[in-house]
Amino acid sequence: MLSYLGRAVPLEDLTEGPSPTEEDLLFVQRVQNIRRFAMEDLGLEASRNYTRYVELDRNYLVAVVYASADDAFNRHQWWFPVVGRMPYKGFFNVEGARRERARLQRRNMDVWIGAVNAFSTLGWFRDPLYSFMKDYSEMRLADLIIHELVHATVWINGHAQFNEELAQFIGVEGSRLYMERIYGAAGFSAPELQAAAEEQRADRTAYNTFLRGLIAELDEMYKRDIPREEKLILKDEIILRAKIKFDDEYESLFITDNYRYLSNLEINNAYLSLFMLYHEEDHFFRELYQNSGSDLRQFINAAKNLSGRPPQSYNPKQEFQRALGL
Repeated sequence: MLSYLGRAVPLEDLTEGPSPTEEDLLFVQRVQNIRRFAMEDLGLEASRNYTRYVELDRNYLVAVVYASADDAFNRHQWWFPVVGRMPYKGFFNVEGARRERARLQRRNMDVWIGAVNAFSTLGWFRDPLYSFMKDYSEMRLADLIIHELVHATVWINGHAQFNEELAQFIGVEGSRLYMERIYGAAGFSAPELQAAAEEQRADRTAYNTFLRGLIAELDEMYKRDIPREEKLILKDEIILRAKIKFDDEYESLFITDNYRYLSNLEINNAYLSLFMLYHEEDHFFRELYQNSGSDLRQFINAAKNLSGRPPQSYNPKQEFQRALGL
């Protein structure tokens, strides 16, 4: 990470050269607009994050390792100074991630290596932008920046699930509000944009529902009092059956082709645990947001009051409800 930070240049360098491209001018303008909205309108921590830029020769930032027991949804965690236990470990060199995968597999764990496009240093350094982000849509760029700025604003040690679900929710809702601010509610709700948004939302819901069904079936089997070897055989059968069903029913479940890749994935407990880490099942944050008046700035201000280094018995969801007066 430090080597990337050392290569970072001011974002304005993209526009102040002798012949800046239209792509660079648009990218810088979008980033500045998103940062201003995130800090001034949403009240996220004012910082110099995303004011610098790094040129990379690949389309991702970090290879991240996730792991789980291969016969149960028992998520593996790594311990780090300052932030404590985390359910993932990042490697800037993919070979390091592969060595970690081999080490964990020798301990009877399922492992998943995923490409991550951003990584918050939680305010310790000035997080930069990367060249591959210039290809992102404006809404995706807003989601990413707001998500990561949430981590730099609110981080509760020892509660990675809460931290990720909170940032996920605020990133999605914040990017939606940003697009409305820039283009106006009417412009953002133009028929073609609205139709595309509805299709993506419907497909995302269908995908989440499908995976939750697979997780529930596996979890029920893992809890049965049967030998470990039998669980592993049944796991493979359940996952294969789910993939076949997914392919057979794809046309009736989905509108777009965005999720066809699932049948080619090597699905295991680590991948499914990763899904559970970022996708809340009980819609806690959405319901809390609506019940507290759907004011995202107020919502974020309440989150800022949560403890950064809580005792072991701390329940961040309960404390968040109290902070919102619910």
